[in-house]
Amino acid sequence: MSFFPAADPTPGDVRACDAIEQIIVPRTTDIGDFVVHRALPSARRRMVGPFIFLDEMGPGEFRAGAGLDVRPHPHIGLATVTYLFTGEIMHRDSLGSVLPIRPGALNWMSAGRGIAHSERTAPERRHEGGTLHGLQCWVALSKAEEESAPGFTHYDAEALPIVTGEGKRVRVIAGSMLGAASPVSTGWDTLFADVSLDAGARLPLDPDAEERAIYLVSGEIDILGDRFTAGRLLVFRPGDRITVTAVSASRLAILGGAVMDGPRHIWWNFVSSRQDRIDQAKADWKAGRFDTVPGESEFIPLPE
Repeated sequence: MSFFPAADPTPGDVRACDAIEQIIVPRTTDIGDFVVHRALPSARRRMVGPFIFLDEMGPGEFRAGAGLDVRPHPHIGLATVTYLFTGEIMHRDSLGSVLPIRPGALNWMSAGRGIAHSERTAPERRHEGGTLHGLQCWVALSKAEEESAPGFTHYDAEALPIVTGEGKRVRVIAGSMLGAASPVSTGWDTLFADVSLDAGARLPLDPDAEERAIYLVSGEIDILGDRFTAGRLLVFRPGDRITVTAVSASRLAILGGAVMDGPRHIWWNFVSSRQDRIDQAKADWKAGRFDTVPGESEFIPLPE
């Protein structure tokens, strides 16, 4: 899902302490019922590990009768990673997958050589109205997997391990952290976690991942005497052990992993190590050569 073009974000880049390589201030767009904050890609930071796209959706509220309506659109060369804090999204794709995602669960859709999907509010949810808040990420696929068969996997909240104690609650979505390992198969060294901290709680962040960042969803945190408030992506230097202290009750996402096997091109909803492959995907979508989403007649046209 992409609410606005990914090629022109407006970042901030301020060196705040020795542990932090970059501070990125997301580009913000109001799409009516809620606001979308885009942290990746930025003009100065294209990726963190395999993560090439990071949106925070909301928090926002739909009035009764309204809801999310992202019409069918295509992807190649990436996996979409959808994780919600509140609300629900109904996922449909060209493989025939039809499944709602709810808070704490994970949808991992690998586009490979090509997939189309839609994301909407289900009719019963639309009737009632409600809130929506979560993260939409893309991870680039390795060169070996860029042209693999598309796939979709859903993980219930109960399947993702949670580490608790000393004022922290850490759900390990992908990779390993604090002795817990996620069952999610990523195909590349990937770290992704949802962290809630009580005021005063401390979170150690070991340098196990080659690249690491924190996206602060809410609250205020302290790192080596510098304080940061919500709406910042903090990218850390490799190799340093970091300790995050919550100044107030805070929620944050940890993301990263191994450096990707080469640069990636990104245009609209397409990611590839090859520009000619992006051009082919454009032509294929425009000509209707992608598989369609069963039960859906609408689609998002190729941007001109």
